Amino acid sequence: MGLISELLGLLFGPGRNVLRETAEVFRENAEGAGQRAADHRAAVLAQFAAEFAVPRRGAFDRFMDGLNRLPRPAMALGTLALFGAAMTDPAWFSARMHGLALVPEPLWWLLGAVVSFYFGARHQAKGQEFQRTLAATLAAAQAPTPEANAAFDDWNQSRDR
Repeated sequence: MGLISELLGLLFGPGRNVLRETAEVFRENAEGAGQRAADHRAAVLAQFAAEFAVPRRGAFDRFMDGLNRLPRPAMALGTLALFGAAMTDPAWFSARMHGLALVPEPLWWLLGAVVSFYFGARHQAKGQEFQRTLAATLAAAQAPTPEANAAFDDWNQSRDR
């Protein structure tokens, strides 16, 4: 066995594991793949942590955010309540719907505009807030660290003269 090792050492160079290097041409190194996967998961988690970090805000801001979140659930639950009311007391429901039928059409248009502007403005404000937060976190995460480049510095100085 010693003679074969010596011949392989002369042929391929000393201290090399020829079988492992040859096998890695055909099959990925499992340890290296595991390390790359762990590094990738850590980078993904760090990015998610940066994106979804919630800035601390005051009590009034939190209260207003909670208040602004009420209309959509209230409208959904109100619609379900209307179905329930129609099934439990059809006469009461019919009287209320007759009253709604008497509302003039321009008032319906006004209600539609108010609701549309409320939800549209809220959607736009939240989207812009998310974009600003995302841009700030990405800029902070991807800020390049300047490295000294002597050739570039010399060229830049010679250009300024």
